[in-house]
Amino acid sequence: MVRNLAPAMALLFVLAVAACQGDRSGGAPKPPVAAPTAPPTVKPYRIGALLAVTGPASSLGLPEKQTLEMLAEEINARGGVNGHPLELIIYDTEGDETKTVTLAKRLISKDRVTAIIGPTRSGTSMAILDLVSNARIPLISLALSYQIVTDPSGSQRKWIFKTPASDSASVEKIYAFFNRRGIQKIALMTVSNGYGDSGRSELLRLAPNFGIEVAADERFGDEDVDMTAQLTKIKGSPAQAIVVWATQKAPAIIARNHRTLGLTQLLVQSQGVATKTFIELCGDAADGQVLPGGRLIVAEQLPDTDPQKKILLAYKHRFEARYGPVSVFGGHAYDALMLLTMAMTRAGSDDPTRVRDALEEIKGFVGIDGVFNLSPADHCGLTRDAFIMLKIEKGDWRIIE
Repeated sequence: MVRNLAPAMALLFVLAVAACQGDRSGGAPKPPVAAPTAPPTVKPYRIGALLAVTGPASSLGLPEKQTLEMLAEEINARGGVNGHPLELIIYDTEGDETKTVTLAKRLISKDRVTAIIGPTRSGTSMAILDLVSNARIPLISLALSYQIVTDPSGSQRKWIFKTPASDSASVEKIYAFFNRRGIQKIALMTVSNGYGDSGRSELLRLAPNFGIEVAADERFGDEDVDMTAQLTKIKGSPAQAIVVWATQKAPAIIARNHRTLGLTQLLVQSQGVATKTFIELCGDAADGQVLPGGRLIVAEQLPDTDPQKKILLAYKHRFEARYGPVSVFGGHAYDALMLLTMAMTRAGSDDPTRVRDALEEIKGFVGIDGVFNLSPADHCGLTRDAFIMLKIEKGDWRIIE
């Protein structure tokens, strides 16, 4: 018992001495000062990201990572979401499907994130759809394939969303452009990976809807360094235009081969090359190519009436002040994190189910990729109006439609 009373007796003695001493100037005794207590710890909202920061798709994944870090820093400086700071857990997939699966499992079981942003590529996104869906974790992919959000039956995958407008919308934009230009026969050149497979599927599926005939259909590898053989076959075909579906270096090689062979067919690229890097890789062969692209890379050319112009310029200036030239791929990540923070705010929680449900309710969000109207029947929320037709002239992009 003595052992238990000793601390209490000591405290009484200290208080008695303090009371007797009072203030040296003769004032009333001062009350004892309580020891400072640490502020309560606020649980962060944890968001995972699977990005191809290095590897063959690094020009896509790096600006995505930079954008997420910049935006999370800004959000936290304003007090976070629902009073909770955002905690980003970003893993580099290197664009590899096997590694992406391993890292997705870590985010789900070890890091216990509320949602996942990414992956960067269509193939890596497709690789984890079942894993994420079974774990009941919302995923917002940064890749283009419509198959990411749409299952074989045509229904939306319950837990999967994405920010770039789908390749089907891009194909519709290209084919509508062809219709206005009187182009009826085309050749396809598509890369043999998830991105190319999905794009080719939509190019073939939608062609009859626009009265387009596919006169040639060529494939190539992601790491191929010469496509002269495929282009030589196309040169002898009745095709009036060539549609290339790939990202990174291959489309630039095709552009240079196209110029060297003296082909006259219009060269049309997919939105996957809408970067300054692509123009640099093409060199003298850049000018004259057209593609459907987002508004970000031509934000200054937009009329003031465009609802996206203000947000595009604000993002562009902030990004470029910190990292250098802006990228449409960083814009995909911007929209993903903004959609998630809006959903968490609506839900008043970071509970994955409530966040998923809130995502489906977002309407009229003006983002970098377009104006989003999500619903249970549409987990992308963008139409072909998210794209404008661009042409490369004098080493830069120009709006042509």
